[in-house]
Amino acid sequence: MATEDDVRQLALALPGVIEVTEYLIDGKPIAWPYFEHDKARRKRTWRDGILAIRCPLEEREMLIEAAPDIYFADDYYRNFPAVLVRLDRIDAAELAAMLARAYELQAPKPRKR
Repeated sequence: MATEDDVRQLALALPGVIEVTEYLIDGKPIAWPYFEHDKARRKRTWRDGILAIRCPLEEREMLIEAAPDIYFADDYYRNFPAVLVRLDRIDAAELAAMLARAYELQAPKPRKR
């Protein structure tokens, strides 16, 4: 079972990552709190214990299929490259791997000379 403190510790251990209300590398988000969107009422509600983590759409579908008790998506995230994670169901090692993968996706690419 991972906690928000685990997220903070693991994300901030990655080089160059900073915390605002989300975890960023070079101004690009790797993880952020999940806000449930209610279009009818034009309202966003923060859901404690759920984190959005950047990942390719193809990987997200595989994660959801393999572990739907941990990973999910909603209509708002349907076409957005991120997966929603239930922190009370994921262990710290898997969370660390997810954050490292998100970091790889968003980190600045080395320049070719």
